Amino acid sequence: MGEESAEIPANVQEQLARLQQLQQTLQVIVTQKQQVELELSETDRAVEELQKMADDAAVYQSIGSILVRKDRASLLKNLTERKELLNVRVSVLGKQEEKTRDKLRDVQQQIQARLKSTPSRPQA
Repeated sequence: MGEESAEIPANVQEQLARLQQLQQTLQVIVTQKQQVELELSETDRAVEELQKMADDAAVYQSIGSILVRKDRASLLKNLTERKELLNVRVSVLGKQEEKTRDKLRDVQQQIQARLKSTPSRPQA
């Protein structure tokens, strides 16, 4: 492997490092997006359940390791706002994912083009 890397031009090695960095960035974005989507799904279910309940129903919110009784209307308002925020976050992460995937494709194409244009050296 050491001899192979000596055969790869420096500019291609830089592009390979960039490719690896973009792959790592993409993985972080995808993971974050999945986590936010999961929280959004849970928040959505909680909002649906609260909407089914009577206005005077006893509802509790988990705060740390305790449950605190809350007013249904204020909890519903807070969860609805949280849901909106999470939707925006999913959208932003989706755009970041798309841009990163585009950059990744561009770098892959650049690497392939440079490798094709690099003359092969005969083995001694």
